[in-house]
Amino acid sequence: MPAPIIVLLAVLLLIALRDVGPLRLAIWQSMTAGALVVVAGGWISLPAAARAIDWKVLMFLFGVFLIGHALEASGWLGRLSYRLFRSARSTHGLVWRLLVGAAVASALLMNDTLAVVATPLVLALARHHRIDPKLLLLTLAFAVTIGSVPSPVGNPQNLLIAIHGGFAAPFVTFASHLLLPTVVNLAVAYGVLRIGFRREFHATRLVHADSPVADAALARLAGLCVVLLAALIVLKAVTVRLLPTASPPLSVLALVAAAPLLAFSPRRLELVRGIDWRTLAFFAALFVLMAAVWDTGFIQAQLSRLHLNPGWPPAVLAVSTLVSQVISNVPMVALYLPVLTQHQAGEPALMALAAGSTIAGNLLLLGAASNIIIIQQAERRADIVVSFLEFARLGVPLTALNVFVYWLAMH
Repeated sequence: MPAPIIVLLAVLLLIALRDVGPLRLAIWQSMTAGALVVVAGGWISLPAAARAIDWKVLMFLFGVFLIGHALEASGWLGRLSYRLFRSARSTHGLVWRLLVGAAVASALLMNDTLAVVATPLVLALARHHRIDPKLLLLTLAFAVTIGSVPSPVGNPQNLLIAIHGGFAAPFVTFASHLLLPTVVNLAVAYGVLRIGFRREFHATRLVHADSPVADAALARLAGLCVVLLAALIVLKAVTVRLLPTASPPLSVLALVAAAPLLAFSPRRLELVRGIDWRTLAFFAALFVLMAAVWDTGFIQAQLSRLHLNPGWPPAVLAVSTLVSQVISNVPMVALYLPVLTQHQAGEPALMALAAGSTIAGNLLLLGAASNIIIIQQAERRADIVVSFLEFARLGVPLTALNVFVYWLAMH
């Protein structure tokens, strides 16, 4: 077995056992250690490691982290939480509203954006109502993953498919193939959460308290940034087919949306210091380690032994779900799209690629960037650790059911 594969397995083991014994490494520390090992061992050169880092992803996350921190620091999120959830009278209602609301919002704002903005919100809800925070954190993680499936702007890989798929009306195409099974999968997720956290679903009445805005000027500026980001993402989705060469990348949109905070807020330095730099370090290390793993050819060799038709929708669904766990979903889609083009695959195969690469986020903790954002924010802000095995305990059966639902929708 190639050395980078062994390093990856060691990193996964460290992440899985990070809350066992006296040594407690954060996820970003384990991943950074793995990246340093493959570079030091010569399995990837420094120039190749630098090229492997997707700087556009890091810039996008920098922008949304800045906006998210401003929303929280200003008190805007607390006020929003009260308005959104004050009608929920029980844990049942709260979880269902969070699941559906986060799913709908992720389809419009992108799942990573919502993960950044909503994590402090759900932590505050759990603290106020004395609900197990892991229930609400997993609800958010599953919701933003499932909700982003039927939208061409729900996540970066879907946008990549929408750009290169040749669709005349990508919103209609995605919705017609994926909206109904996604609605079913939201109900499935609710059922899995009910079973996994059955003790939390009691009849105790929830009492909500309004939260005042602490900094009105910052709240207005942060709210402007959210509206600007949403408008820019929608504008990109609308114009990308008409002016593909003039369409700016998502990283630029996030930086433009966050620019008012850097330009006009007197708290700009405080906001920059409050960014989740650990998560940015995690993704930089992830790109380096996964590039070293992919360059071994080991994963490709194992896939070739399966002798699957790469353009057959069920095969696309299975391969994209599994390979996304290894090299992440955006690189996987970038690699798989030319294969589908070569085989002249139609809409069903492309929609299977969108569904599989996205729903892969529900399988394991490392399956989606949004998972890492949520889990690491919870650990940094509230010292709440959702372990690799705790995530997999619900994520594995949920993903199996999710994939089955999408498979049925293809027949």
